[in-house]
Amino acid sequence: MAGSRQQHGRIRPTPAIRGFADNELPRQQHETATKNSNSERGRTMSMTPEQATWFAGTFEKLVANVGQAILGKSHVVSLTISAMLAEGHVLFEDAPGTGKTMLARALSATVKGTNSRIQFTPDLLPSDVTGVMIYDQKTQEFEFHKGPIFATIVLADEINRASPKTQSALLEVMEESRVTMDGTTYEAGRPFMVLATQNPIEQAGTYRLPEAQLDRFLVKTSIGYPDHTSTVQLLQGASQRDRTSTLQAIITPQAVSEMADLAATTHTDAAVLEYISRLCEETRNAPETRLGVSVRGTIAMVRIAKVWAAAKGRNYVLPDDIKELAPYVWTHRLVIDPEAEFAGSTAEVILARVLAAVAAPQQRATV
Repeated sequence: MAGSRQQHGRIRPTPAIRGFADNELPRQQHETATKNSNSERGRTMSMTPEQATWFAGTFEKLVANVGQAILGKSHVVSLTISAMLAEGHVLFEDAPGTGKTMLARALSATVKGTNSRIQFTPDLLPSDVTGVMIYDQKTQEFEFHKGPIFATIVLADEINRASPKTQSALLEVMEESRVTMDGTTYEAGRPFMVLATQNPIEQAGTYRLPEAQLDRFLVKTSIGYPDHTSTVQLLQGASQRDRTSTLQAIITPQAVSEMADLAATTHTDAAVLEYISRLCEETRNAPETRLGVSVRGTIAMVRIAKVWAAAKGRNYVLPDDIKELAPYVWTHRLVIDPEAEFAGSTAEVILARVLAAVAAPQQRATV
């Protein structure tokens, strides 16, 4: 059967994930993993090595698909996809013209779901984001017309150009995947992901995002300028204005949710959880910080570390995963004391010091 699938160099499509049949997880194992991850009673079974191998192969194909539009940035792409599978949101901060919007659009094109784009401007209203109640003269009742936030992947472009009032419209939906309007709750669906871009706050016409909203982003990262080789490749294809136009959707929203459920079963040893907790406590005790890593940030690390480990073909989390992810998951959650900031302290320096000060546990290689 496997040989017949590879005769013509094509991979047989599956109902859940098109193009991933060669690495398809045995159905029974996949259903068991999903069931276990959603179980509220009994002991949750961990991901098996075979499931981790399948997950890593699938993850690699997602990265490769998005990477067709974003050259030479596989690490940033991996972070973004990991955040999606951890059911979180991503904030890109970089100078204009570095590919922030392109990466968000490439991921939207990869997932065969609904996607929308919200261009944040100073005159944007909260109702322009979440939706508005409109009176229907025929029924003589108010009806809720959903805004662009109701999509599988939402691109919030230049989010820090909108007023704080409009930015706050995202708080509920980013945390709970739902919008409450006049006492009625409207679900955003699953999966749901916000990919926000912002320019550095030093640029004119920008507002600083409030701490409560920053804390709702699972990952904050920057793309940066491409290296020399990637730049030459971009110039060679400069005639193609939209690099995402040739991308094909290779995964369904249902399959994204299934992968998220599977990743949640990645084993995390008690010693690793203790390590995460101690790191967060140290950020709160640092003399330069007004706010350290929140409880939400602590939980966020566990969620994305499980995905990160599975993406590397492991069914267990290592302390090194925490060290690697910490700058992207925790730095934006630290609020520095103004005097310390004036003296030159940065969140990056404080976090690096905390990581060096807290001893990592010795993690066994298998579970």
